[in-house]
Amino acid sequence: MRSAKLVTDKVDIPCIIRDASASGVKVRLFHPLPDFANLKLETAAGDRYPVELVWSADDHAGLRFVQGVDVRWLIDDRPGPYPKRPLRFRCALEAKLHADGDVAPVTIHNISQKGAHVECAQRLALNGLVRIEARGLPDIYAKVRWRRQPHYGLVFEQTFRIEDLARLLVTKGRTG
Repeated sequence: MRSAKLVTDKVDIPCIIRDASASGVKVRLFHPLPDFANLKLETAAGDRYPVELVWSADDHAGLRFVQGVDVRWLIDDRPGPYPKRPLRFRCALEAKLHADGDVAPVTIHNISQKGAHVECAQRLALNGLVRIEARGLPDIYAKVRWRRQPHYGLVFEQTFRIEDLARLLVTKGRTG
């Protein structure tokens, strides 16, 4: 079982690869799968495979690869040319950011189980502790790891489970 995401022109959909063969995969979903064309399965290694939806039932779906794949590459946890990082999901989530006694509006542009890319007009200190507050979410504490003002990279103090991240994305921050 590997975390992955289904990528469309507008949204990223978290999933878990359950079964895999050279012709397709069975994935676990965390919410109903919308009807999209140009669907791709992206692995944690960053590889993308065009797929077609064959079936969908409850919280699972069957996907057929447009072209056959080598299953070893699909499920292999091999090191790539870049350091491995958690899957990132596009979103547009409005929130409040608390830092050094100030509160500022923030937009979360992408999020993973371990961090986020945010846009904030307030200047934030590198390695500074911040708190993100959004309705319907627990407070999220994070440290600022990089900045290119007004964009910042945050690393969460506590990671999300993939299921919780999927629910957050479907209820709050979908793009498109």
